Amino acid sequence: MILILKKKTLRVEADELLSRLQWMNLRGILTEENGQFHLAIVSGEDERIDFQQFVNLPQVEAMVPFTQKFKLAGMESKKQRSLVSIKDCCIGGDNLIVMAGPCSIESEEQIDRTALAVAAAGATILRGGAFKPRTSPYDFQGLGETGLKYLQRAAARHHLLSVSEVMDSQEVDLIASYVDILQIGARNMQNFTLLQHAGRTGKPILLKRGMAATYVDFLMAAEYILQTGNPNVILCERGIRTFETYTRNTLDLAAVPILHELSHLPVIVDPSHGTGIRQFVPPMAYAAVAAGADGLMIEVHPDPEKSYSDASQTISFETFAEMMKRIRILETALRFS
Repeated sequence: MILILKKKTLRVEADELLSRLQWMNLRGILTEENGQFHLAIVSGEDERIDFQQFVNLPQVEAMVPFTQKFKLAGMESKKQRSLVSIKDCCIGGDNLIVMAGPCSIESEEQIDRTALAVAAAGATILRGGAFKPRTSPYDFQGLGETGLKYLQRAAARHHLLSVSEVMDSQEVDLIASYVDILQIGARNMQNFTLLQHAGRTGKPILLKRGMAATYVDFLMAAEYILQTGNPNVILCERGIRTFETYTRNTLDLAAVPILHELSHLPVIVDPSHGTGIRQFVPPMAYAAVAAGADGLMIEVHPDPEKSYSDASQTISFETFAEMMKRIRILETALRFS
């Protein structure tokens, strides 16, 4: 159930109602939208409890039942689009946000050169993996904390935000101390302990869709983060496994409008993992923008062929710069169409 409180309700009154729910062994999440408090009862619902009693409370304007399993990620709990604001950057707003950088941080020079190039081309967020989940245990696993230090310095030097993947609950606090956004990879989308630990940091969380996850699976994973009280979740479509073997994954661009229909959370697209083939990254990036994506995540490297990981899907500085020029033209055309 969602209790919609009257517009003149004070925060102290909303908190008192929240305490009353807790006394009844009910868990509530309090949010504010357009100056009006919404109190979502997200757990402890019991057939023996008469929820109608809440309608008669002086602070309550209306009571709305949930119709979807994803209570906090769904449009019933919040009608307006969520904006994830970090410093001067707003993800989910009017402007497309681009995250770019190497799959793996290989050296301080590599990440700094990349930061300089992607910032000059118009990216806002520098991506780079310090702890790398690899299919083979013999492949490069990342530089660990040293890589995080390189990422932090490069981002600060070139006035960028930063995002890096966290693989294990034990690494969450360490990585959160270096970066602006914590990334949960596709393989960990349903690692619920990790989701909750990451959510409790309060840092924005970039959640990638699992390789075989449905839209409901994806949003239920987001629910684990939102339940911690952290509203700053960014959904990322990065391709799913299908019968097609030519590309690394099948990029499901229908996910963009569908997730926007089902949820208030911002949605970005990763065409690098979505295709696995560098020449297809720009056209799929353009298609993602046309589909209404709030942002893009692109793998970029000074010398793509020599990238320690994901070389086949990584693009050069020159390709990225040209792609960004076309994206800005496309954005303008869509805005005035």
